[in-house]
Amino acid sequence: MAERTYIRDGRSPVPKDSRVSEQMSRIRSKNTKPERWMRAALTALGIRGYRLNYAKAAGKPDIAFVGRKVAVFVHGCFWHCCPHCQPRRPKTHTDFWDLKLDRNMQRDRHHARALRKEGWRVITVWECRLKKDPQAQARRVRKALQAGPAGR
Repeated sequence: MAERTYIRDGRSPVPKDSRVSEQMSRIRSKNTKPERWMRAALTALGIRGYRLNYAKAAGKPDIAFVGRKVAVFVHGCFWHCCPHCQPRRPKTHTDFWDLKLDRNMQRDRHHARALRKEGWRVITVWECRLKKDPQAQARRVRKALQAGPAGR
C-alpha cells in the first residue's frame, strides 16, 4: 500500500510521527461519537425536538432546544481540558498545544457567558461523564428543560 501524503496548511506543527497526522485527520468537529451517545441517551428518555449545531446561538451549541433556550455542549475531554479526568497535554510542540487548548477553554467560557446573557441555560456534558453514565447526563438536560426560563 502506498504511503499517504498529507497537505499541511501551516496552522499546526508537523508531527514527528506520520501516524499522528493520519490519526488527527480523522478527528471531526460535528457528529462526534460523544455527540451521538448524547443524542441516543436523549432519545432513550423520549427527549426530541432539538437542533444540531444551531448557528443562531453563540458558539453553535451541539444540541439546542431553541424554544426552551437550553444549549448543550458535548465536550471532548482532551480538546476542552476536562476538569474531571484532566487529560495530559502532548509532550511535543508544547507551545502550540498550550496555546490551542487554553484558547479552546477561553472560547468555551466566552460562548457560555454570551448564551447566559441572552437567557439560555447552558449545560456542558463531558465525554468521560457521558461514557460513565449517559442516562445521568440526559437527565441533566431533561431537568433543564423542565425548569422555567433561565434567569427566573
